[in-house]
Amino acid sequence: MDRTEELVQRSQDGDKAARDALIEENMGLIHHVAKRFLGRGVEAEDLFQIGAIGLLKAVDRFDLGFGVRFSTYAVPMIAGEIRRFLRDDSMIKVSRSLKELAMKAARLREQLLMERGAEPGVEELASSLGVEPEELVQAMDSCTEVESLQKVISQGDSDGTSLMERVEQGRDEQEELLRRMLLEELLSSLEPKERRLIVLRFFGDLTQTQVAEDLGMSQVQVSRLEKKILQALKEKI
Repeated sequence: MDRTEELVQRSQDGDKAARDALIEENMGLIHHVAKRFLGRGVEAEDLFQIGAIGLLKAVDRFDLGFGVRFSTYAVPMIAGEIRRFLRDDSMIKVSRSLKELAMKAARLREQLLMERGAEPGVEELASSLGVEPEELVQAMDSCTEVESLQKVISQGDSDGTSLMERVEQGRDEQEELLRRMLLEELLSSLEPKERRLIVLRFFGDLTQTQVAEDLGMSQVQVSRLEKKILQALKEKI
């Protein structure tokens, strides 16, 4: 166990000095992430403060069983916190043209998928729509549904069921402990790449495109693997 992991463990056990040291040693992560969001109508100091909340959440939620470095887990948590702040304050505006392009791409994807039973690639969609692949990815990322543990993974009834509802209902301490153990057991049952995908997607709030870049895969491959993992987790639950 390296120093950072030791500090995380001590912090989660209630050691305030360890928590303060961990925050201090990872301030650079906040600055690094916050710089990506400059120029969007929010002062750098405010972005840093919001990012610090994300870092605190990362400290509280990180688990050595995730199989990733703390910084790898913390960066998307920090970015996700800032994105949520900007989104909730309606500061990120998606242009009508991007929305329309994303909708056209979604319809074309469904059409091609039904016709041949295989996912079309981004380049194919972009070519068919007469746009550059980069423009299509931007449109898709801008209009992507925010993913979290609240994502519906079962449509067996009228309301559907989310992963969070399966493992974290109620506030009873004993119940929460049992559900956390279940979640840890589910994650530990995954292969390292699968576990990393789930951590980045559902705990780090990254898009499929961002996860694809991290894992060295295509967005389509990430989408397929994510569906496969969620189906397997649903069956285990």
